[in-house]
Amino acid sequence: MNVRELQRFCRQLPWASERLLPDPYNILVYSLDDTFFAYFKTSEPEKWRFSLKVTPERFLELTGMPGVKPARYRGRYYWITIVDVRRFPAAYLRELVEWAHRHAFERLRVSRRKALTGGAAPAPRAQPEAEPGPR
Repeated sequence: MNVRELQRFCRQLPWASERLLPDPYNILVYSLDDTFFAYFKTSEPEKWRFSLKVTPERFLELTGMPGVKPARYRGRYYWITIVDVRRFPAAYLRELVEWAHRHAFERLRVSRRKALTGGAAPAPRAQPEAEPGPR
């Protein structure tokens, strides 16, 4: 999966918005309202590095993989940065982004979730949080 494909994937998630935060941030953010679930760095030297929220268990697993590191300033909150998304397994990346999106949705106020869904709660997807990814 390349950067454009990943951007398209993030944009197509339900209720997701994309916005560019200019200097000094220089990030392309994907969020639900004001709750971020992923972002790309848009300036050098880290241009197109991708960061997203993961579970504590996955944080430990992923930061042990080549090309993945704790996200700058957000690592303590279990955010990771993938240096080159083209080298990361696409199916696993989609799974991680979907989890981050669901996590952001669950962090919204109940009234806001109901407003987004038209009053009906979306069916949660079954995904074990600590299930390991690629081997």
